Amino acid sequence: MQLTAWSIGDMNGIGPEIILKSFRRISQSGSRPLVTGSFKALDYYNKLLGLDVHLQQVHSPTEACSLPKGILPVLSTKEPCTLPNPGTVDPDSGRIALSAISKAVELCLEGSCSAMVTAPIHKEAIAAAGCHHNGHTGYIARLCGSGSPIMLFHDPVTGLNVALATIHEPLSSVPGLIRDMDMGAFVTRLHQSLQQDFAISNPRIALLGLNPHASDGGVMGTEEQDFLIPAIEQLSEHIDIQGPFAADGFFGARRYTSFDVTLAMYHDQGLLPFKVLAFDTGVNVTLGLPIVRTSPDHGTSFDIAGSGKASPESFTCAAQLADRIALNRNNRRNHP
Repeated sequence: MQLTAWSIGDMNGIGPEIILKSFRRISQSGSRPLVTGSFKALDYYNKLLGLDVHLQQVHSPTEACSLPKGILPVLSTKEPCTLPNPGTVDPDSGRIALSAISKAVELCLEGSCSAMVTAPIHKEAIAAAGCHHNGHTGYIARLCGSGSPIMLFHDPVTGLNVALATIHEPLSSVPGLIRDMDMGAFVTRLHQSLQQDFAISNPRIALLGLNPHASDGGVMGTEEQDFLIPAIEQLSEHIDIQGPFAADGFFGARRYTSFDVTLAMYHDQGLLPFKVLAFDTGVNVTLGLPIVRTSPDHGTSFDIAGSGKASPESFTCAAQLADRIALNRNNRRNHP
């Protein structure tokens, strides 16, 4: 059984807590996690919250594999100068978070781990630590030498999948980005990733319009007529894709249940309805990487860090999905 790397995230957020709680849920299952990051930080929260998880500091994946299932191995990548200070922005926590991510990526690329699950990081903390990426996705893509990964959100309860054509972009930039992007190539990569990672042989894709009411025939914008409809017509020759749909009616009428994935044009168009429908169980999946990467669909929650109130639900779902995707990729390699 291969290991799954769990990066600790920001030690002043809820990352350590949800890691510990998730391990208590799945410690006797087939999943074998290896935490990368700070052993001291994880031990601090374990004692502070009285979680009684048996931690063991290790120096290699091989050593981690030799431990009994009920012990959580931790590979220390960097230790803090002081104990964690829950709810605060600290460059030291940013440096630890980045080192944990880098080591997890390294372990996956070399084949020591089959997947990685990332606990939340704080953008301000990693910026203070000298990282200029605006989040996990871009940083991991650079470490993997990948171009433009696709951000997809999955809910294991409802089966809802939402992908984003643009990610963390100002709303004023979105129309130009949609006009300039190769939508055909993007949808083709999304289609292939669903086949590989979710084992869906013929994915059904719904594409949302950019403008309100999908522009009502050009009354409120021309992106649909100029770019999206031609792309759909061309793609539909070899991919099951429909649209462009008006986003409000599409989600309101639950039309997403007829598709394997809904492709939103920008961040809030896709994530607002997704988080309403799957706030506790949603999982962030990065498609198009040479490695498997998932994460919980929430942030560091500084307001409740160290209080014991953090729910591990989303992280647990992310860990389970990472193992499933790794298995799907392995099956596809062995049975192309």
